Amino acid sequence: MRGGGSTGEHTDVRTTLDLRPTPFDHPLALEMIDELQRFYQQRYGDEGDATPVDTAEFAPPRGRFLIAWSDDEPVACGGWRARDGGDPALRPGDAEIKRMYVREAHRGRGFARALLAGLERSAAAAGRLRCVLETGTAQPEAIALYLSSGYERMPNFGTYRDYPNSRCFAKSIEPIGRSDH
Repeated sequence: MRGGGSTGEHTDVRTTLDLRPTPFDHPLALEMIDELQRFYQQRYGDEGDATPVDTAEFAPPRGRFLIAWSDDEPVACGGWRARDGGDPALRPGDAEIKRMYVREAHRGRGFARALLAGLERSAAAAGRLRCVLETGTAQPEAIALYLSSGYERMPNFGTYRDYPNSRCFAKSIEPIGRSDH
């Protein structure tokens, strides 16, 4: 995601970003998700992401929610949930990336890319075969991130399948076994 200033110094996110599994309904997770919804309201001029979610969907082994920490400060969050069909565009083994967000003061430092990679690793560790996600045309920086991370357009799915400004993407991942980590 774009935004945030840069000091010109290179930040090695791999050593400064700590991805901590956190329950989806943890107070800090809910606070960050509320911030994300306000971001969506500002970008899209509506109520935010109306996709129904159940907190249990983000619990291992069929999901995971992560909060990214840098210098003892929560800077980003995101999760995935198992999606094994139920929509023509989805297949068994899919992991849907949801609620990915980088706080405004921390954008432009590579945290979104590192978080996305962490979510992919977590899904692969749970035996998932593909990551899928939905975003909108009002988020060109998110679209650029997904394309540069190896995601390709796929047919729209879910709540926004019939929205002309919705964009869905998928990336195959190699399962690395089953784990709750």
